[in-house]
Amino acid sequence: MLRIGSIVMGVSDVPRAAAFWTEALGYVPREEMEDDWVVLVPAEGYGPQLSLGLSETVVQTYPRVHLDLYAGDAADQAAEVERLVALGAQRVDWDLYPHDADFIVLADPEGNRFCVIDTGHG
Repeated sequence: MLRIGSIVMGVSDVPRAAAFWTEALGYVPREEMEDDWVVLVPAEGYGPQLSLGLSETVVQTYPRVHLDLYAGDAADQAAEVERLVALGAQRVDWDLYPHDADFIVLADPEGNRFCVIDTGHG
């Protein structure tokens, strides 16, 4: 039986991306970070690994794969969005929001898109 071992994201600056995602998720490097690769794991408890690898690929405006980060309710979502923006994320002017969306699209400092979901929505 297969299982997902790690989610991999391409980045142009591994240390910068690692600094953002460790603060955003409360993760730590699994082993010493290299200039072109790092695997981040939850500091406490269990969860998916996030691997960051050096890439020269252009960031996709409408990525086919992205991270969904879950917030408990609308207030938690708003607080988390503000915290992530303070860490260096940017709000994305997303033209594909449905009416009454339960998600907010952000981009990390590398431009990789991700969503913050209000899991208490509707």
